[in-house]
Amino acid sequence: MVSKLIDIHPHIVSDDMVRYPVTPIGGKRSDWSKERAATMEELVAAMDEAGVDKAAIVHSSTTYGFNNDYVADSIVEYPGRFTGVFSVNVTQPDAPERMRYWYGRGMTGMRIYARGSTMAKDWLSIADPSTMPAWECAAELGISVATNVNARDESLGHIKTILQRFPTVPLVIDHLGRPGIADGPPYAAAADYFDLADYPNLYLKYTRSGLDSMIKGAATPESFMVKLVSVFGANRIAWGSNYLSAPGTLSEIIQLAHAACADLTTVDRRWIFAGTAQRLYPALADEASATAAART
Repeated sequence: MVSKLIDIHPHIVSDDMVRYPVTPIGGKRSDWSKERAATMEELVAAMDEAGVDKAAIVHSSTTYGFNNDYVADSIVEYPGRFTGVFSVNVTQPDAPERMRYWYGRGMTGMRIYARGSTMAKDWLSIADPSTMPAWECAAELGISVATNVNARDESLGHIKTILQRFPTVPLVIDHLGRPGIADGPPYAAAADYFDLADYPNLYLKYTRSGLDSMIKGAATPESFMVKLVSVFGANRIAWGSNYLSAPGTLSEIIQLAHAACADLTTVDRRWIFAGTAQRLYPALADEASATAAART
């Protein structure tokens, strides 16, 4: 079966706080993980209802810090349908060791959680010298690395540094990088952002949060998605729900995501909603699913 809808940014939170204790990064737990949390079983049910074929589940740093046990334990129950995206403290000397550990438990991508609603400011630079061993390990493992830095101002330079130094590592910018686009079409104010298209290992994650950032000033989701595809190509854009961090049901989030892509071609939409995800996470490829099913 050909996958038509793959989510590369859902979250899960266990209801067993003894087995999976809450240890949020920075010491403050996110509000969404308390108010709208979903277990693995609830995510599967929501995906089935919404028609989502597969997913790369993103570890919740604002719930569990750098302990990825819940995602790792959950994905093994559904071979071929899920992979996991882990987080480690990339500034620490043991980062490569921890990366290999989580990779060995079936998590085939990494995320660097550099900023967020529970933190007053970015707590690290993705291009800090202390992070270089982690980037080298990512290249060695052949995994993609997502990060939630904003693709503007000082962070733009950090992104370019990594893209240049590690050309074989797919770098995925969460939430489209939240560029400044309030000027509207042709989005001249975001020229530096669009220059990132010159780096073939740069990918963009199109989430509900990214969609919300398009509704500012003269910008519209429809016109900005057309601009993004014209500059980066749909094969470097992948959809992620940000469920349940984002408000609404999974079905509602999907409807909004599709509506913003209404002016794109069918081929472009296939890339955004499935094809690019399989490029970033080969464990979600349809042939990988068939192999996993045959082994069970």
